[in-house]
Amino acid sequence: MPYPKKRFGQNFLIEESIIQNIIENFNSLPGDLVVEIGPGRGVLTRELAGSGCDLTLIEIDDNLAKPLKEQFQAANVINQNVLEINFGSLGSKKSIRIIGNLPYNISTPLLFKLTEENDVIIDLHVMLQKEVAERITAPPGTKQYGRLSISMQLNWEATELFEVPPSAFYPMPKVNSAFVRLKPREKPMFDPKIMNDLLTAAFSARRKTIRNALRQYLNETELEMIGLNPDIRPENLTPEQFVCCANFLKHK
Repeated sequence: MPYPKKRFGQNFLIEESIIQNIIENFNSLPGDLVVEIGPGRGVLTRELAGSGCDLTLIEIDDNLAKPLKEQFQAANVINQNVLEINFGSLGSKKSIRIIGNLPYNISTPLLFKLTEENDVIIDLHVMLQKEVAERITAPPGTKQYGRLSISMQLNWEATELFEVPPSAFYPMPKVNSAFVRLKPREKPMFDPKIMNDLLTAAFSARRKTIRNALRQYLNETELEMIGLNPDIRPENLTPEQFVCCANFLKHK
């Protein structure tokens, strides 16, 4: 089999107990429309193919895509960068289940892309760097809570299922990993550009109060009208409170 390529961020799963834990948590059923991102050498793919699901594999590496096509002839193998994929073309509304050992060098931009297209997604089960998983699931007031936490929690119900040590991969990464489930929430109503501007301002300097961090958008009186104490810090605001700020600003 081809060796892992650093430029693709490849770390292949090799620990059988972790593979089985992933498959059990995902619980693929006959008729499921399953998309596997980064199947690599096919250790998860073999288990998925045996479940009777309708399987699509997205693999950027030419040297891996070819043997995948030969081994899993019933699967739809797409030899392409996942960041260029239109997931809407793979299924209809709320029809796709996604699983994958995501390359850590593209995990955050990929999560934002999937967020934009999550109207076709039933759920995600993905391997992430432990630090990224903690940021996604972090509650307000914690060190890990920030822009990524809010962006993800407004759009997904996120659960860290279990931690995975470096020894479960070849080659071993330098960090711990975590397997995470994300289920789409009903999309909240707010202007994405306004929200992006607010989050950029809020978390550019974490020690500032919202009075100072958001002063170019909302003054002290307006913050109080929204029901916020101007002296609290941005990391203490819930995602829903940021939505209130964005909607107030839109109609200001």
